[in-house]
Amino acid sequence: MGMNQTPVSERVHIGFFGKRNAGKSSVMNAITGQDLAVVSDVKGTTTDPVYKTMELLPLGPVVMMDTPGIDDEGELGELRVKKSYQVLNKTDIAVVVIDGTCGVSEEDLKITERIQKKNIPYIIVLNKCERFTQEDERLRVQENTASYLKTEKEKILLVSAADKSGIYELKEELGALKGKEEERKIVGDLLDPSDFVVLVVPIDSAAPKGRLILPQQQTIRDILDADASAIVVKETELAGTLASLGRKPKMVITDSQVFGRVSKDTPKDILLTSFSILFARYKGNLETMVHGVKALDILEDGDKVLISEGCTHHRQCDDIGTVKIPRWLKEYTGKELIIETSSGTEFPDDLGSYKMIIHCGGCMLNEREMKYRISCAQDQGIPIANYGMVIAYIHGILKRSLSPFPEIEKLL
Repeated sequence: MGMNQTPVSERVHIGFFGKRNAGKSSVMNAITGQDLAVVSDVKGTTTDPVYKTMELLPLGPVVMMDTPGIDDEGELGELRVKKSYQVLNKTDIAVVVIDGTCGVSEEDLKITERIQKKNIPYIIVLNKCERFTQEDERLRVQENTASYLKTEKEKILLVSAADKSGIYELKEELGALKGKEEERKIVGDLLDPSDFVVLVVPIDSAAPKGRLILPQQQTIRDILDADASAIVVKETELAGTLASLGRKPKMVITDSQVFGRVSKDTPKDILLTSFSILFARYKGNLETMVHGVKALDILEDGDKVLISEGCTHHRQCDDIGTVKIPRWLKEYTGKELIIETSSGTEFPDDLGSYKMIIHCGGCMLNEREMKYRISCAQDQGIPIANYGMVIAYIHGILKRSLSPFPEIEKLL
């Protein structure tokens, strides 16, 4: 998969934050060498977060995120400020842009403190510094900013979006903040060269025409990177395929929607799991999800359950999130539950009214945002599990579907 095809969830998310007219959009445009965001002297030009995927050396594939001013005013302005703070939930590297000629404000201090609290790597950019002609003046502004924001002087960069001074250094600092990524595997670390895996991919009315959905693509690539082989079949062809193979596959990986049928067709001596469970592990939340799924057994009449998805899509007549899972929940629990849904960026801040959250695999969310949603649930004491966990648990096959991960399987 080339850089241009890198999924949004796998890109470094760089967020630009600051007051209106501090030059957030101008600095972002200067870094990228493109007019990604509209620039104007009129305050409040950026009214909604702007996202742009691109390749930015030395970082590689990134998502650049421009945000509304954190000092916006009025009822509408408050909503825009809230949107800016929400962007922090998916930010891997934060750039706080301050008008160097105006100095640090309370709003700048507040956003910086929130960034520090969230442990987000960050840089403070003093923009419009072409107006500082004396070196001692530049040093004084830099030191005063570091002192007021309670941060290291090294985190303060003086730049000019107007004459591009300091922009090269800013790009290099962004590259340094990215650091060395810990290599994560979806399934490749469980395979040996020459192993082969059977992937079960149902093709139904909700499947994108002419292509596989993202988790399936990423899993196939991960298998190939491990020097193993992938065989892709529909659920109707699984039994015949397994019978015709000359040797057993190392593992069968299935779409959660056909978990029940695939479990019946897969011999017990072959490892079985789902894309959803693999992605829970990939994003570092498998253990949390296993604990959360047990809440299915204590739901009562009138309890509210939130079914949340990280993306938005056109819902089909038998949609998994709004139709299938609610139906399975009712059949399993025998209770009259209140089902609410959310999708895309609309994840509720207040989760206190819910007895359980059931989330999709999160393939369209980066790791930071997925972990943010899970921590929101944990902080408010709400059990959370994902689609694959819930479906496997309802069908009585979760223990088997966790067999590739014995240290997690024993938690059940």
